[in-house]
Amino acid sequence: MYHDCYKGKTVLVTGHTGFKGSWLSIWLTMMGAKVVGYALDPSSEKGNFSACRLHEKLYADVRGDVRDFDALNAAVETYQPEFIFHLAAQALVRTAYQFPKETYETNLMGSLNVLECVRRNACVKNVIMITSDKCYENVEQIWGYKETDRMGGYDPYSSSKGCAELMISSYRKSYFHPEKYAEHGRCIASVRAGNVIGGGDWSDNRLIPDCIRFIEAGKDIEIRNPIATRPWEHVLEPLSGYLRLGEKMMEDPVRYADSFNFGPHISANKTVFEVVSRLVDYYGSGRVVDASDPGAVHENTLLNLDVTKAYVMLDWEALWGLQEAVEKTVDWYKQALHSDDMYDFCVKQILEHGEHLVR
Repeated sequence: MYHDCYKGKTVLVTGHTGFKGSWLSIWLTMMGAKVVGYALDPSSEKGNFSACRLHEKLYADVRGDVRDFDALNAAVETYQPEFIFHLAAQALVRTAYQFPKETYETNLMGSLNVLECVRRNACVKNVIMITSDKCYENVEQIWGYKETDRMGGYDPYSSSKGCAELMISSYRKSYFHPEKYAEHGRCIASVRAGNVIGGGDWSDNRLIPDCIRFIEAGKDIEIRNPIATRPWEHVLEPLSGYLRLGEKMMEDPVRYADSFNFGPHISANKTVFEVVSRLVDYYGSGRVVDASDPGAVHENTLLNLDVTKAYVMLDWEALWGLQEAVEKTVDWYKQALHSDDMYDFCVKQILEHGEHLVR
């Protein structure tokens, strides 16, 4: 996979105890990278990081807050990573409404701290900053947003990601301009993914974890925004895109120091109700109940991504359709009911996905 480009390299993954960060850390470890994780303690003992006993598999497991520049910089100075994947974030829309200051501090200032570490440590050569598809100024258009569209955000979470993208662009132009790569030797990219599902996510107020909790408790599945449409994709889809981008950045850092969308085929842009219905059918249990609340905080109803750039420049596209993504997700949660170590199961799913990546 990826021509062994990560083999033997020291890679810092911020947010490695989280959902996407844990899956990425497993994948990088499989490819022979020396993965250094930097993150807070996992938010759930049932989450993917804990379920896989990932702390036993990593080159280093460092606990720290991305808002703490000195601690983050100390980790970079100690382990001298060549590559950074920055995933650490406050990733929930509703939590951001409750704690806007913490959300901006984490998503904006945390990203600033990563970029400052890169600016001060010459060991770092390639950086992929993970933000969100919600960074765009969402006008509820039916066509997908392109990387050149305006940044924005109605709610604090979306706004914090839009702000982060503007800052990343500023740092890239001011300190790491591609045209001056011979002088600074850094390649900085940012990536925006659609709504990600997959095994091991136990976050509160997130669709799939909430569904699994309701099913396992024998309760009706209450969905608060059944008509909302999102670009659903399995977690391995955008991660494969990040890894592919990283490979290309090593080959041609001048061309690939840019922003990229990673989303599914437009056929996977389905409503929340459709996704939950498929989950219930495949799980073989559960009943869906419309729990719409007219007084709930604002969440955008329609969001699509245009992934033409990734397809053309990276030869990347989502490989699993919505049904397969749902099935792989349910398979993980069912397996976790009977297993105290999910690492091999995650490896199995990564290999199944990787079979399609052979070029």
